[in-house]
Amino acid sequence: MVNKLRVLLKRAYSPYSYYRSSAIVVTRDDKEYYGVNVENSSYSASICAERNAIFNAVTHGYTRGDIKKLYVMVDSDKISFPCHVCRQVFTEFLDDDTEITCYNKNGESRTLKVKDLCTYENNDEDDIL
Repeated sequence: MVNKLRVLLKRAYSPYSYYRSSAIVVTRDDKEYYGVNVENSSYSASICAERNAIFNAVTHGYTRGDIKKLYVMVDSDKISFPCHVCRQVFTEFLDDDTEITCYNKNGESRTLKVKDLCTYENNDEDDIL
């Protein structure tokens, strides 16, 4: 998986931040869907690799619960974790126990579950501060 992520990393479009990322979604039927970050000078029009890969799977007919694993790599010496916009998408399309493995460019990794990355759930309006 690391080699596939490295190849994808070269396809990222990041002329503003120079921070490239790649992602691979693996579905329960072992199909892979790829994504890279694609920036725009209007940052809100950019998309992260994680969302790009998830939306690619959705485009091919997959829905919540169909994704069993997400792999992410960043072009950095540090292992980086998904942004909060991506985490919000995870809560929509991934199960709580879906594993997300995050790699740095050297192949070092850390694996967490969605429930570890998205720890706060508010189902009671009285709990809002």
